[in-house]
Amino acid sequence: MKNGFFRGHGLGNDYIVMDPKDLSFSLTPSRITSICNRNWGLGSDGILALVPSKKKKADFGLRIFNPDGSEAEKSGNGLRIFARYLHATGKTKKKHFTVETKGGLVTIALHVDRHGDASAVTVEMGRATFQPAALPCTLTTSELVEQPIDAAGQSLIFTGVSVGNPHCVVFRPAGHSWSREDLLKLGPALENHSLFPKRTNVQLAVPTGPKELFILIWERGAGETQTSGSSSCAAASAGVRLGLVKSPVTVKMPGGRLNIEVAADFGVTMKGPVAEVARGSLSPSFVRSLR
Repeated sequence: MKNGFFRGHGLGNDYIVMDPKDLSFSLTPSRITSICNRNWGLGSDGILALVPSKKKKADFGLRIFNPDGSEAEKSGNGLRIFARYLHATGKTKKKHFTVETKGGLVTIALHVDRHGDASAVTVEMGRATFQPAALPCTLTTSELVEQPIDAAGQSLIFTGVSVGNPHCVVFRPAGHSWSREDLLKLGPALENHSLFPKRTNVQLAVPTGPKELFILIWERGAGETQTSGSSSCAAASAGVRLGLVKSPVTVKMPGGRLNIEVAADFGVTMKGPVAEVARGSLSPSFVRSLR
């Protein structure tokens, strides 16, 4: 379908999937911003673009674009939506396959329901690391575990995690809580902090059980987000590293919950639901406006 799209969401975190070969225009930052605009475009938390795998290292390649036009290395919810797109549109008949992202190679397992839909997806997200160079972070330390940071007039302690993309996790003790006002204040301040030259995703986290966390999420390039797969993986990894929770971890968010397994070597596996919302094509007049 010329200028076609596939729209899906993972617990309310929605993405548009496109095949650049079917587009009459290139996906530039300004066009991505226009398409993702919720008032003047389709509206989305980002665009997933099907691309060839470099040197055929994987079955498929994926580029992930934020709604501000910047490019993300990896997205857990995006990968589940992309996997459902591949299955629903007949681009693969496999139940297990690999996807190459800017943040590394991932392995996908589809869980097909009685209707024939891949309504849940497991993603092996790779290994979490706390090394400053992986985010990157300019602090001189061997690991970004419980490091001090000042943001929005507050002195905080953060743990920095990369799961192929960068995350700054700030915990409060069990029995305490974070508010949306905290997120709106601290999220942008931490995302754009000078310690993170390429910016970062932010999670405000609280342990709510021996194997359970609650997080609020501020995504780099997108802002406040109801759910995030990679954020769940990062927060679970940080919680396990700090001894606050044990694997497998249920990560609760305003939009729902995901199950995260953190192995002894910090290999991370995520399982969660995914839904298809719509398929269609951009109108000729809208495409002309993009030019």
